[in-house]
Amino acid sequence: MADVADDKRQQAILDSAFRAFATYGFRKTSMDDIAQGAGMSRPAVYLHFKNKEAIVTKLTELYYAAKSVAVAAALTKPGSVSDVFKGAVQAQTEGMATILASPHGLEMLDTTKSMSSEIISRGEAELARLYAEWLSREDQAGRVRLQAEADETAKTITATLKGLKASAIGAEEYETRVAQFAALVGAGLEVR
Repeated sequence: MADVADDKRQQAILDSAFRAFATYGFRKTSMDDIAQGAGMSRPAVYLHFKNKEAIVTKLTELYYAAKSVAVAAALTKPGSVSDVFKGAVQAQTEGMATILASPHGLEMLDTTKSMSSEIISRGEAELARLYAEWLSREDQAGRVRLQAEADETAKTITATLKGLKASAIGAEEYETRVAQFAALVGAGLEVR
């Protein structure tokens, strides 16, 4: 039972930290802010995380784990190539507009990038692997038309989505660009 309680406390800390980072920004958020939001003392937070950087690292790990599961599930759904691709892109990008809508969204992304670059690299590689496996299956079934190897196409997909996140002015622009990208690539891949 102690593990369940620890998991709940850790999740409360992570949820509180995410809210505080979105509200105050990473630099202005204190461990006291995080502890208050989690309903615990600052020393109790330190039992789970040694500092804010460790919290960002854990948030990044959980983000990529969840996105990998969501994209994998979306890529196994039935439907046209275009619809399946759109569903996978939506699964991968869901929630990002909320971050970008925050006054500190770009700071959150920059902080994550600087503190968790290895986790991001591994997470992006896993997402690319999922897309590559799907593209290979669809290519073997004669359902897609590839202009490059499946691995290279998958890397282009994930790099473009990452770039859209970094270059968007705000949440609305990001969502519009992602939808356009998904529609263009989905239509371009589908054999007609």
